Amino acid sequence: QEQLVESGGGLVQPGGSLTLSCVPSGFALDLHRISWFRQAPGKEREKVACLSISDGATYYADSVKGRFTISRNYVKNAIDLKMNALKSEDTAVYYCAVDLSITIGTMIPCSPDYHVWGQGTQVTVST
Repeated sequence: QEQLVESGGGLVQPGGSLTLSCVPSGFALDLHRISWFRQAPGKEREKVACLSISDGATYYADSVKGRFTISRNYVKNAIDLKMNALKSEDTAVYYCAVDLSITIGTMIPCSPDYHVWGQGTQVTVST
């Protein structure tokens, strides 16, 4: 059974950094598209970053561009989301999701359909 498990969330002060990890089980990361989403209380879910594994194409929401980086971590067999210069408005539950369709060389990092979601990890940015 395909699963995703997020980790790395926590409490951090404004301006600080965190790295979230998304580890798959039951499938290999190659040839898929993985995205990070977040949802703050009372707000709609927001797509934060996407990565197309086969060609390395990435997407970032305007709200995080220049501060967040999505990448593959070969050592941990994970997809990491490195978050720098964190702001209070980054406070949310962060989820990773995967499109299990085979995607090769399209240079389209985000998918319109995600088959597997993680359980989420809380990120709180506060003094």
